[in-house]
Amino acid sequence: MMVAASKILETAKEEKVDIIGLSGLITPSLDEMVHIAKELQRLKMDIPVMIGGATTSKAHTAVKIEQNYDAPTVWVKDASRAVGVAQSLISKDLKADFVKNLREDYEQVRINHAGRRKKTNWASLEAARANKVKIDWESSDIGTPDFTGIKVFDDYPLEELKEFIDWTPFFYAWELKGRYPKILTDAEKGEEASKLFKDALAMLDKIISEKWLQAKAVVGVFPANGVNDDDVEVYTDETRTEVLTTLNFLRQQTQQPPGRPNYCLGDFIAPKESGLQDHIGAFAVTTGIGIDEHVKRFEDDFDDYQAIMLKVLADRLAEAFAEAMHKQVRTKYWAYAKDETL
Repeated sequence: MMVAASKILETAKEEKVDIIGLSGLITPSLDEMVHIAKELQRLKMDIPVMIGGATTSKAHTAVKIEQNYDAPTVWVKDASRAVGVAQSLISKDLKADFVKNLREDYEQVRINHAGRRKKTNWASLEAARANKVKIDWESSDIGTPDFTGIKVFDDYPLEELKEFIDWTPFFYAWELKGRYPKILTDAEKGEEASKLFKDALAMLDKIISEKWLQAKAVVGVFPANGVNDDDVEVYTDETRTEVLTTLNFLRQQTQQPPGRPNYCLGDFIAPKESGLQDHIGAFAVTTGIGIDEHVKRFEDDFDDYQAIMLKVLADRLAEAFAEAMHKQVRTKYWAYAKDETL
């Protein structure tokens, strides 16, 4: 999360704000919004909340967020509507009718959502397991990793992450929906998108040349085998005599059409009874080390644009780092795709 829930709530109380705005770019933000709503309710606060961002929706706001907080919680489709919504929430003349209509609308959204959920045809766990993906392990060449254990990257070169950046979500974070690079020549959004992109590249160069951020990662490849249909045992070493941990994976349990399996991640690790010695990999990355100092510098200068730009770029670099680490695993450390040409 770019800003911790405690910081949002603390600042809202100290500044006596009229409205709290929450924006979600990535899926974990949705759960954080639910958490913030619950905390607002627990603290008996009465500040309206506006919800926006690429991952948010009216349905999620109505079903998951709004019911946890007594004060108004409003999903704002795009930034152009934010001013009107804010005016309705703080206006003595408009607020009552606006909130009444909002809650009636959200109640209908919840009714419709519940109706769709009731139509889901579920399979029993036994039936879902019987319909697992079929893999011929006897003829499968699963390969042996070139490396097992843990490798730490303490200061990965940010310059090497530039080629892995996916710029499309960058524009979504600024409420400019469209795919990169086409958005740069879009008839309506192209001029604004191009200016934003130019500013982003300028800051990215500073981030790299002046070492504003530090990238760290850890990669692990471990001996592993599937057990109990859905689970994966991870072993301490290649003797496979000591279980380090057991990963419990969920299996799809909706009824599938003929020929389509009920998948589980555990299906793709060779089962112990096959006699094959399989492995599992994992990695964790961050590009946020050092960001607080520079965000504070911008905020102290009341330069919200640069502060937000830095946060969004750090998010893009983190995603790029994940892509870079995945490539390292594929081509070097596990090396199951040494000669890939993607």
